[in-house]
Amino acid sequence: MFSLKNRRVLLTGATGGIGQAVTKSLIERGALVVGSGTASNHTLLLEMEKTYNGQFKGIQCDLSVPFSEIDFFLKEAEKKAEGTFDTLIYNAGVTADKLALRMTEKNWMDVITVNLTAAFLCCKAVLPEMMKSRFGRIIVTSSIVGFTGNVGQANYTASKAGMIGLMKTFALEAAGRNVTVNAVAPGFINTKMTEKIPEEVKQEFLKRIPLGKFGEPEDVASAIVFLASSEAHYITGSTLHVNGGLYM
Repeated sequence: MFSLKNRRVLLTGATGGIGQAVTKSLIERGALVVGSGTASNHTLLLEMEKTYNGQFKGIQCDLSVPFSEIDFFLKEAEKKAEGTFDTLIYNAGVTADKLALRMTEKNWMDVITVNLTAAFLCCKAVLPEMMKSRFGRIIVTSSIVGFTGNVGQANYTASKAGMIGLMKTFALEAAGRNVTVNAVAPGFINTKMTEKIPEEVKQEFLKRIPLGKFGEPEDVASAIVFLASSEAHYITGSTLHVNGGLYM
């Protein structure tokens, strides 16, 4: 079950905690993964290429300037994959947290650009070939806060909520060509991003999680693998929540 043999996957945000777990899970199931990372993660991309011995190919990409970068990114990715992609996983994301009254225009635009605008452009870029071949899987990484809101994250929550609307629209437009478009919405996952949260805040979160524990990157990766697989062929326009019951 959940075989991804001979699949070509384009993965943004491959060097983050969730991205690395997704990469590993995809490759274990037979996929070729072309993953992006920023300039600061160039060395890690090279290490991942070495680790996965040809099944992972890294591309340095700055999604904060998507209108000039996406076309180049896709062309370079197709060269490395030696073909077009049947699967896109948009997992890149940034934060710039501040209370709304203190949030600057730059704080707002930096997050919206990477988390939402670049997601739209990546989906738009891969969709023509998927529709032409009458097969495709697009999965975007949203967040629990896109459904609940969160103090100090007006930009991030807006981007993650917007991603759900974006996903549903692409799902409707692509369904006639056997292309499914879905989202995963992680809750509190143990990553470098959540390591920055004060311990007392973490403990308050933990009290509210029915399963009584934080999630791991592998939990999100498993959900993504399922949605990318043939077993999920009748699921589109849906959000798979991975949050331990924190939001139902």
